[in-house]
Amino acid sequence: MDRWRPLAMDGALAAVVAVMLSATVLGTPGASALDLAAVLVGSLVLVAWRRAPLVPLVVSTACMLVYAAHAEPGPPAAFPVLVSVFAAVRADHRLAAALASAVFLGAGLAVNLPDADGSGQNLRNTALLVGWFLAAGVAATVTRHRHAYLEQAEQRAAEAERTREEAARRRAGEERLRIARELHDSLTHSISIIKVQAGVAVHLARKRGEEVPAALLAIQEASSDAMRELRATLEVLRDADGSSDGEAPASGLDRLGDLVERARSTGLPATVTISGVRRELPAEVDRAAYRIVQEALTNVSRHAGGATAAIRVDYAGEELIVQVDDDGTASKDAPPVPGVGLLGMRERVTALGGRLRAEPRPEGGFTVRAELPLKETSPLNETVLAKEALPLKETS
Repeated sequence: MDRWRPLAMDGALAAVVAVMLSATVLGTPGASALDLAAVLVGSLVLVAWRRAPLVPLVVSTACMLVYAAHAEPGPPAAFPVLVSVFAAVRADHRLAAALASAVFLGAGLAVNLPDADGSGQNLRNTALLVGWFLAAGVAATVTRHRHAYLEQAEQRAAEAERTREEAARRRAGEERLRIARELHDSLTHSISIIKVQAGVAVHLARKRGEEVPAALLAIQEASSDAMRELRATLEVLRDADGSSDGEAPASGLDRLGDLVERARSTGLPATVTISGVRRELPAEVDRAAYRIVQEALTNVSRHAGGATAAIRVDYAGEELIVQVDDDGTASKDAPPVPGVGLLGMRERVTALGGRLRAEPRPEGGFTVRAELPLKETSPLNETVLAKEALPLKETS
């Protein structure tokens, strides 16, 4: 709509000028069909004054000279030429506008001088038109300079915005590198010690022929996974060109079995049920689903001692539903205080346009249910029957 608005305004201007001058022609004694045709052409060509200002300048000047040569229309005959001169000067065709003005005024003065009645009216009309043409040129010059100033202001504003964005990206990059250094110098060292010590303890136990405690094996495996994910996170933080999406390309639902096995090895009974048609998930949805299950299991281990956890993953048409229920001590009368973990879950789900419900269950315990919309996913050939359990090792 906005694209056609200037054309509609130019068409309206040309039509108004054509109607006005046609009425003048019809009311002028001695005017002919040639004069009417010249007026119509010279007026209607103004529809192109923005896009091709030189065309209306030449056509309107010639047509109005034809009209002025056959009649004495006075100043109204100069209206199309005035608009054309304004358009030409506005487009920085000042020499062409000056020549057209001189030709029109000079020819009109020569044709209609001396006055038939000797009153000098034609000379006064010409002097008036000179003032009008000068005013049109000045107005066009002011308009052109104003447009140039506005364009420069917009360019300066855009450049300032780009400069601010570049400075913000640079500061963000420096902050990422600082965080990466801090994580590397602190967490990497500590996790490496835990991993090494756990590995040594497992090795000594096996060397002595003793049974390795399940908790020790869980510590060894968890430390290895923590090192892997920490390295992936450090790679993201050190990504200088910002090509990463800010999330470590780490775990997804393909590692759900390992996650549940680790939870079981720490003494948390857990079951997993998958329903629906499995499909390849978008990377961000896959990561979010894994992180939600991971955080929910962590909360069950920390806050619901002795509870069991039931994990359900449902590929439900256009969304993925992830739900983790436990039968712990949480109740509606004494709900747990939301912490950073639940806040992180909600932020992940909200960023994907999904819904999260985390609250105590009516029968006791706590439930976390995330509904994540799926976009641009394609079903895999593998179909999982409803309520099919993952092939995970059951523990008592």
